[in-house]
Amino acid sequence: MKDPNEISDDEIRILGEQPKPEILYSIPVKEEDEVNFKKSIAADKRPDETKGSHAPRHKKGNGRTVWIIVAAIAIIAAIGIAVWALTRDRQDAAEPEPALFEPEVQTIRPAPLQRLSRDTASSARAYTEMLDTTVNDIPIRLYIPHNATMTLHVGRMDKSDTTVIFTAQAADVRADNGGIVGAFVLAGKPLAWGLSKDGYCASIDGKVTIGVAENSPLFEEATERGGYFFRQYPLVGDGQLIENNPKGKAIRRGICDRAGEIFMAETMTAESLHDFAQALVDIGTDQAVYLVGSSAYGWAVDEHGTRHEFGDENKYKYGRRRMPANISYIVWCSGDATPTPDPAHRD
Repeated sequence: MKDPNEISDDEIRILGEQPKPEILYSIPVKEEDEVNFKKSIAADKRPDETKGSHAPRHKKGNGRTVWIIVAAIAIIAAIGIAVWALTRDRQDAAEPEPALFEPEVQTIRPAPLQRLSRDTASSARAYTEMLDTTVNDIPIRLYIPHNATMTLHVGRMDKSDTTVIFTAQAADVRADNGGIVGAFVLAGKPLAWGLSKDGYCASIDGKVTIGVAENSPLFEEATERGGYFFRQYPLVGDGQLIENNPKGKAIRRGICDRAGEIFMAETMTAESLHDFAQALVDIGTDQAVYLVGSSAYGWAVDEHGTRHEFGDENKYKYGRRRMPANISYIVWCSGDATPTPDPAHRD
């Protein structure tokens, strides 16, 4: 027998299909409450709403907020663009001429130190005195030319030239057009006029001058008197370290003046420009400018006529890469000799 309290599925469906009443219940409202409610509605109307506009009250406030946000974003963006442009301009001003050789980062294992003594009996011949020392844990080799004259050379060096007792790469080369970076005078002939680097080295009538200046009268003097002049990064000026933008570490070289004695210095380990310059200051250097370091090739001839090479001689051989046409070298030759062009040079 069916339970009278049990509801079947059909009955549930029929009950679910019954229309819902529109008003379930009502609450009696006093007449004075209704009057107060109508008054509050009338007081809350804005003037534009009385004219037929039905825009919500909060829209005007939101519009003002949106404009404030947009203005703030525009100001922040303008400041960001200005900072970016200023930073870019400062970077461009620091080195307007893109250099091919510097900065060059390189990791090299330390080379063993070797004491190379000077033979005083050979004081009449041209040679390079080589001394090894350690400054601030940096092994450094000093090359001191004797009875020789400094000149400059453009193009590949001739290894068969016996008058050369020291040579190292001097100025940098532009990476964009292959020109020489910085002012350069070769035997009285100006080859470049750039001022991107403040360090300079001049050789006029056999006298070598190293210094730091944006403009130097020695450029014109070298031009007028058949001398030599080039620019590079300044390392030491009047005994004070000079900071440079290139970072990283590599074998470093420089030409220095210490109490009137001219010598070249080379680190035997990869060092930063800052540490190299500090080491030169600590050994009493008065003036110093950079020479291309890293794998740049060169050599020195000692008092026994033995050639001591540094860098990579094969860097521009066997099709590995083409030697830049304007590659330059600082050269010390015996007496008043000048370096001869490489007869096998075909670059």
